[in-house]
Amino acid sequence: ASPSHLGHLVPLKMAKWLQDAFDAPVVVQLTEDEKFLWQGHWDPENGDNLEKFGSFTNDSVMDIIALGFDKKKTFVFTDLDYVGNMYPNIVRIWKATNYRDTRACFGLQGENNIGQSAFFAMQAASCIPSSFQVPLGEDDLCCLVPCAIDQDPHFQMTRNVAGRLVPKSHPLAGKPALLHARFFPPLLGAGGKMSDSEVNAAVYLTDTADEISNKVQKYAFSGGRATAKEQKEKGADLNVDVSYQWLRFFMEDDAELERIAQEYGTGQGDFWNTSSVKKRLVEELQKIVGQHQQCRKKVTMKEVEEWTQVRRLKF
Repeated sequence: ASPSHLGHLVPLKMAKWLQDAFDAPVVVQLTEDEKFLWQGHWDPENGDNLEKFGSFTNDSVMDIIALGFDKKKTFVFTDLDYVGNMYPNIVRIWKATNYRDTRACFGLQGENNIGQSAFFAMQAASCIPSSFQVPLGEDDLCCLVPCAIDQDPHFQMTRNVAGRLVPKSHPLAGKPALLHARFFPPLLGAGGKMSDSEVNAAVYLTDTADEISNKVQKYAFSGGRATAKEQKEKGADLNVDVSYQWLRFFMEDDAELERIAQEYGTGQGDFWNTSSVKKRLVEELQKIVGQHQQCRKKVTMKEVEEWTQVRRLKF
């Protein structure tokens, strides 16, 4: 639950594809509590800022609806609203997990707040079908989680305890399966993860066409060489060039992507330099974000309430 950027689309688009391909139910968890535990603050004058993170929730739900999920098969929930339904499983997960393993898995230190130590159980419980008695209604369903690879430690821990929370007949002993997405790199450099805390490192789903162009042209880290002569001799370093890496995520035309890689990587052809690749990326992002914004305009608050209502899904 935070302002949505392009990096958020990667696992959501995968979930949408899985729903379409397999007629599967999808449950989307919004973790405003996690954001608060790691990024929130308290001061004696104004108290804490938990409500700030909760305020993003409706916008996040609208972005999810705009992606075209099947409403009859999709349940979107926030931890703060739905936690009571998952709490029995959360307590079981706490009981089955010792602090030593949690600290080692997540690198926690004595300065970390106790909510950070306990939070993994919130994500773990969302993998257990009995946490969704009303939406799913079955205890032996298997769970497949499309997620960024930085979420893997949560589910490693989950797999260790999942067998205690499902019937013995469960085909995977309750263990969730994962589809890992690579980190979606920030504009400022391909070595990290796009973050909503750095405005110029991300392209948001609310950005205008001009804002997208300005961000890419000004901030997208280039793997191109220092001079035109050197670029034509050696080509770009595609491994660190953010514009090319982003095209790998979003360009549908594999033949064009291969052409860009070949020409930019050798310094030859129409895409021999950084400027041409950035221009092509801007066109692609403006199309994607523009289409999303058109779909999002049609989403109403009534629909948000309907999609987040605890109800039986039809699948």
